[in-house]
Amino acid sequence: MTLEIGVILPTSTPDPSTPILGDIREAARLAEQLGLDSVWSTDHLIASAPILDSTAVLGVAAGATERIRIGYGVLLLALRPVAWAAKQISTLQYVSGGRLEVGVGTGGVNHGDIGWRAAGQSFADRGPRTDEALRRLPSLIAGEPTVLEDDTEVTLAPGASVPPIFVGGESLRARRRAAEFGEAWISIGAAPEDIAKHRAQLAELAAAHERPAPYPIVVATNLAGDRKQALDQLAAYAAAGTRRVVVPPTGADWRAAYESAAALKQELAASL
Repeated sequence: MTLEIGVILPTSTPDPSTPILGDIREAARLAEQLGLDSVWSTDHLIASAPILDSTAVLGVAAGATERIRIGYGVLLLALRPVAWAAKQISTLQYVSGGRLEVGVGTGGVNHGDIGWRAAGQSFADRGPRTDEALRRLPSLIAGEPTVLEDDTEVTLAPGASVPPIFVGGESLRARRRAAEFGEAWISIGAAPEDIAKHRAQLAELAAAHERPAPYPIVVATNLAGDRKQALDQLAAYAAAGTRRVVVPPTGADWRAAYESAAALKQELAASL
């Protein structure tokens, strides 16, 4: 199985000490030119480091490219009204020509709850509200009549083809959510041996919903700096059943990170 390689756009970074803000158009075009499979934008209103708006970023990336897939990695769905999120998603799916992928998560505690309070949303019950939003999201995106939580029926027009929905998170609850709603499960930095273990669990959880097991996607925050070690890690991820690895930018030089990811993809394809 070929391992797909994606990269995170330079809109922020998990490391608050080295926030990365770069030219989104240039970054998306470079990733496409290098033959990478996807570009991703992180999402928050107020994070522990400066961060750009994910929907605006993906709109720019879509307009700057023709083939590469664009994705939320991950969208904090419960941070905004689900109808508004669906409108943004359907619009991105339209302007990108059907290249959008939607990773959904609940957000961790590392950014605190200030962004949630600023958006007028509860941080404490974000998990159940994410589940409710995921139940309504496909029909809203598709432009079908949908009853919201307050019993209001809405139809968003124009509708769009529903993009692949992925669910991120390291907890058992997140994997249950992925099994119920997702085509894929996104892990932040899980080791290959953990991926193999979680795949079996995901298959069991998905069977209870009579759904195919979601496949793993890994954001490789722990990818080795040494080229051979990194190739060995990627090969181990592929052997464990991972379909895609997403490489975050490190330090301030996102261009070098993209070029390295593309070189690793080529070398790995030749070796598998």
